Amino acid sequence: MTTARLVDIAAQAGVSEATVSRVLNGKSGVSAASRQAVLAALDVLGYERPVRLRQRSAGLIGLITPELSNPIFPALAQVIEQVLTRYGYTPALCTQTPGGSTEDELVEMLVERGVTGIVFMSGLHADTTADTERYARLVGRGVPFVLVNGYSDKISAPFISVDDRAAMWMAVRHLAGLGHQRIGLAVGPARFVPVQRKLEGFTAAMESVLGLDAEAAGALVRHSMFSVEGGQAAAGELLGRDCTAIVCGSDLMAFGAVRGARARGLSVPRDISVVGFDDSPLIAFADPPLTTIRQPVESMGAAAVGVLLEEISGNQAQRAEFVFEPELVVRGSTAAVRAK
Repeated sequence: MTTARLVDIAAQAGVSEATVSRVLNGKSGVSAASRQAVLAALDVLGYERPVRLRQRSAGLIGLITPELSNPIFPALAQVIEQVLTRYGYTPALCTQTPGGSTEDELVEMLVERGVTGIVFMSGLHADTTADTERYARLVGRGVPFVLVNGYSDKISAPFISVDDRAAMWMAVRHLAGLGHQRIGLAVGPARFVPVQRKLEGFTAAMESVLGLDAEAAGALVRHSMFSVEGGQAAAGELLGRDCTAIVCGSDLMAFGAVRGARARGLSVPRDISVVGFDDSPLIAFADPPLTTIRQPVESMGAAAVGVLLEEISGNQAQRAEFVFEPELVVRGSTAAVRAK
């Protein structure tokens, strides 16, 4: 390596050129902190590490997600990737595409590349109409995996989930405390486990808090797509049923609900209160800042990696669902019901 490059690396790392030289040549007499600073400087400056200094990957871990347009998925993926990298594994993010790669095709691709394990985020395991035998076959092929958000007792694997039922209780109690009686629920397709659980929690909360029976509460539920457009469509119908507040199954749906309200000349939260779900990045900077139910992404991501690494090490993780508590984050999209 030229003297000029040694100077650059030393300056970037905050060490002497002699220290850089010792690290690059594998010599002793350098502290662990200095050695790490030199390696980090190589990466920052775009220099390739000498072969002897390259850390060997502990293995390839696949992360399969249905999409990246919903901010909760990249947020979860980022946490999982960071934890995996800390343990020396190489994460491979795989995203399903409409008319393109399916979950099964992505799994096959990963298995062909000798994947060490797989994390499924809101995959087919969450769809009650999907064939769960695909996961049994994966077990038979000796590939450890963990499933995030979507439980099935037909699949023998560890699951990581947020408590969707508790989330709806939090939202309904919050809105009822602000005086709202006509509270609507805008969620995704009914075949998904998280949607079914949200519906159960919403119905139970509406009965307990507001005295509505299951039929009356069900009349205030609209199933749509987990998207801005889906939220807007659902909100349009719920506003037509005189709802003064809407709880949404995702932050994207909540954005759609706000857009739908404004299209009718209504103001959020003066005329209609809106609650989201996920607390995706940048949600606090929405207009108005969105009241939402926060998924504990850091804890869930770390737990998903933890149980997967147990599986990989041969210490079979508990074949159970690990349920994480959500948190109500109150911001500017909810307010006291407007007197008429």
